[in-house]
Amino acid sequence: MSLSVSRRLAAVTAVAVAGLFAATAPSALAAPSPVDVPTALTAVGAVGAVTAAPTPPDIPVANVKAHLTQLQSIATANGGNRAHGKAGYKASIDYVKAKLDAAGFTTTLQTFTSSGATGYNLIADWPGGDPNSVLMSGSHLDSVNAGPGINDNGSGSAAILETALAVSRAQLQPTKHLRFGWWGAEELGMIGSKYYVNNLPATEKSKISGYLNFDMIGSPNPGYFVYDDDPTIEQTFKNYYAGIGVATEIETEGDGRSDHAPFKNAGVPVGGLFSGADYTKTAAQAQKWGGTSGQAFDRCYHASCDTSANINDTALDRNSDAIAYAIWNLGASTPVPPGPSFENTADVTIPDSPAAAVTSPVTVSGVAGNAPATTKVDVNIVHTYRGDLVIDLIAPDGTAYRLKNSSSDSADNLVTSYTVNASSEVANGVWKLQVKDVAAQDVGYINSWKITF
Repeated sequence: MSLSVSRRLAAVTAVAVAGLFAATAPSALAAPSPVDVPTALTAVGAVGAVTAAPTPPDIPVANVKAHLTQLQSIATANGGNRAHGKAGYKASIDYVKAKLDAAGFTTTLQTFTSSGATGYNLIADWPGGDPNSVLMSGSHLDSVNAGPGINDNGSGSAAILETALAVSRAQLQPTKHLRFGWWGAEELGMIGSKYYVNNLPATEKSKISGYLNFDMIGSPNPGYFVYDDDPTIEQTFKNYYAGIGVATEIETEGDGRSDHAPFKNAGVPVGGLFSGADYTKTAAQAQKWGGTSGQAFDRCYHASCDTSANINDTALDRNSDAIAYAIWNLGASTPVPPGPSFENTADVTIPDSPAAAVTSPVTVSGVAGNAPATTKVDVNIVHTYRGDLVIDLIAPDGTAYRLKNSSSDSADNLVTSYTVNASSEVANGVWKLQVKDVAAQDVGYINSWKITF
């Protein structure tokens, strides 16, 4: 679709793509579904259903960094690297395997040969979940010969290891079967992950409902990039970052260059996170994320200086938490039917003035008792700078529930959902979406909004 398409059409298209809800009485229009905050509710592919998941844990970044310290020590003791065919790689595999074995995972060490040397993939399965629906997460564990590979890709490997250990600590009972993989010889052309995928029987490939890839997630001059492959996986990661007020961009630098590629080529839905390699951070990206414009996201990419010092703790922390958020929401959720919905589709212009607020009302009737603790508000706002917007849900008694504060998010349009604990409010009455534009220059309007009990 060309850039000349109107904003209104773009917003409608976004609703069509993201909206996974069939309308319920009294509305006959679809509404957007992805949530905007880290919450126990998220969307699934089945029309007319949401999913409830256990609350995802906060992954301790200190634990992730402790794994990186071990990988650095392994590299230091083995010629300065953890490359395929070298002792440092096998020692890395042994370290990860020992942690998983102790945590109750069933581990499998898969061997292959590349460049005249034995390579290893490590597969770890958590007991339980639907064996015919497997959610898999993976990272390559090997480095290049030039250095220890702590960001590339100790960062991804350590993060999914700690997330797997968090699964064990929580004794998570997932709805999908959870599987984790650490790949060998990625730096030689995704050899290990290709071997794994190519040697899976067709029936086993078809059971993988999604593969999540994490390759370089702690870059020292980081960006926040999300794979744009499978829309449900993509939106899950975007939901997490929207909830913590961090803007994301679509990942393009690593397209086809990491271990998601063999899965994608085999027809498996894929997604993942990336913090940048040797591409240069632009001035706009530095304004959005901090860091230094005109420099690479990782100046030590494939170099000897990719050591423990080559990690941005904030990026590593955020991305590790995003991994857990995705695994809990995609792998441990159960269907919950939606309640009745009420929608206002009339356009309401948002004044470009911090002193003015506009409201769009919805009259709710026929709902017994109070609103639920999981009242859902779907919002579709067309705007040229959504970071300027402050949004509240106003209950019939005038109580305001803050949905969104202003932020530095420079993207346009807001097509998202919020979950509100409105259990102290009587459901029936006039509910209002209140929107204020707190900064000058950018304009827009409420396209539609919907409340679901």
